[in-house]
Amino acid sequence: MPADPQQVFHTDLPAGTSMIVVFVPSQDRDCNPIDQEYWVDEVLTTLGREFRGATAYPRGKGVWRDDERGGELLQEEPVIVFSYAAEEDVTTDALRALYLTLSRIGRETTQGEMGVVIDGTYYGITHYAEE
Repeated sequence: MPADPQQVFHTDLPAGTSMIVVFVPSQDRDCNPIDQEYWVDEVLTTLGREFRGATAYPRGKGVWRDDERGGELLQEEPVIVFSYAAEEDVTTDALRALYLTLSRIGRETTQGEMGVVIDGTYYGITHYAEE
């Protein structure tokens, strides 16, 4: 029988079983730099409030294809922010709060798409909620 990590680590805290990953862009859709640090802090705050915590990795290197602009490839240096959430914390209200944060980023930094991965499924957000 496998060991129970909660017993071994002497913790009663909930185990985070849902992984939520957000990609924070470094530039707008026209390749102009944005205040990425501000937006990373906004995502960290939302994930911390809704799911008990989050961690941001340093900038990575990526590319995305902008199909609305003829398939143009745009280079990107996203920061990846992730959180391990307890299943009971992944509520409609919590996901709505995350959606509103991602919508603000998308609108205010003119993104073609904001990406979030929840439990291994990628959700490309292209319709941004108004506040």
